[in-house]
Amino acid sequence: MTLPSLKRRAYTSTMGQGDIDVEAHAPLVKKIAKLLIARLPASVELDDLIQVGIIGLIDAARQFDPAQGVQFETFASQRIRGAMLDELRREDWLPRQARRQAKQIEDAIHQLEQREGRPPQESEIADFLGLTLTDYQAMLGECKGVSLQHFGDLADSDGESADDAVANVADDNAVDPFASLADGHFRSALVDAIKTLPERDQLVMALYYEQELNLKEIGAVLGVSESRVCQLHSQAIARVRAKLREWL
Repeated sequence: MTLPSLKRRAYTSTMGQGDIDVEAHAPLVKKIAKLLIARLPASVELDDLIQVGIIGLIDAARQFDPAQGVQFETFASQRIRGAMLDELRREDWLPRQARRQAKQIEDAIHQLEQREGRPPQESEIADFLGLTLTDYQAMLGECKGVSLQHFGDLADSDGESADDAVANVADDNAVDPFASLADGHFRSALVDAIKTLPERDQLVMALYYEQELNLKEIGAVLGVSESRVCQLHSQAIARVRAKLREWL
């Protein structure tokens, strides 16, 4: 991958003890963008994330201080991801229709689990929603981007703490989300919710969040298409959210 045309020339920033060649680190931007876009709807373009990430990379090169004892790749990764997340927050990147559909799926899963006492199968969820299996799976694909909030996502690219970031927009009368996240009961509930997932859904979650494989790589492990992995990921998230309704 090369830098976008407006930044195609090698950008070198002299900081502290050495030079940072931004173009040499451009593949890091693409890697982070690919990991992030798997959680986003199809309306978000990979190239747009990469463009924003390049800006974050340049900012990281300008501000990097090797005397702090942190590797540049680690420092830059935080800045790149932060720049991408800041840009996404400025846009309502998940369409309202997708939000409604995700809520419908979560509600269906919750009601079926209450009725059957077990995780419902895809066909059962589709029947409950009055859809064919094909249409239900297409809905899952459209819900790509609905996910559990990552605690680290709430810090901005300038290193502002998560508490400060939320304080700027939070309702004083609302439940403190960080108190919920820090609550040991929530963590136990999250672990329990993941343990109740069907085996394949657990594997998808483990490969994606623990092993950090992308959708294509997970598809190769499972022997299914990348789009099918996207559906399974969306469904796994919906199952977990249905279990954690009182926390989310």
